[in-house]
Amino acid sequence: MDSIPIPLDADHLLTRERLITGSMIESLRANPPAGVRIRTDAEMEQTLEAALGAHDPGADLHVFGYGSLMWNPAMDAAHASIGRVQGWHRSFCIRTLLGRGSQQAPGAMLGLDRGGACRGVLYRIDAAKVRTELRLLWRREMFAGTYDAHWVPAKNGAGAIRALTFVVDRRHERYIGGHPIPDIARLIRTGNGAIGSSRAYFDATLRTLERLGIRDAGMERLQAAILLGDSGAS
Repeated sequence: MDSIPIPLDADHLLTRERLITGSMIESLRANPPAGVRIRTDAEMEQTLEAALGAHDPGADLHVFGYGSLMWNPAMDAAHASIGRVQGWHRSFCIRTLLGRGSQQAPGAMLGLDRGGACRGVLYRIDAAKVRTELRLLWRREMFAGTYDAHWVPAKNGAGAIRALTFVVDRRHERYIGGHPIPDIARLIRTGNGAIGSSRAYFDATLRTLERLGIRDAGMERLQAAILLGDSGAS
């Protein structure tokens, strides 16, 4: 199985330490944007237990990352490799008012949406660490209700793997899949929030895909629209 380096915490506001202490989610709960509901600890635990109910507790667990998990995983993984999932594609399909967006400057974030295929990073978590590491992932990905935790068939150099990933909930009010590319590009160009900008998130994801040798036509179309917007704004 071909392995790739696992990124360590760098100069990011979303760090493993903040996930462990719970400071990030508590700050969101203390001052959520109008109309945005943050899940309670009990609700988070319920969804975590539902996902773990389909996993053998004595087995290692794979997580598929397609966005910031590729370049800032903030998890204790034993191994990372390039993987592919079928039936889902990488899409800036979530309008965000949290993290990398705000009410004043809404942004756009990635989700896995139905259809196509996606290449990203498969992380393997040792069986003894699964519950601890997933609880941190839940604090990162599941607090706003825009994602569902979903088991997907994946493949890497070693063959077929069952992996856990986070797919967009199309029923959510901030789902924007299918919106015109210029509208999504505008959100990416201007979105800014408590942990940074949507543009920095997009650029870091694109750089990581390039470093890993992964082509993504959707990302390339968005990049062209973003650069066009930059030239029009200058």
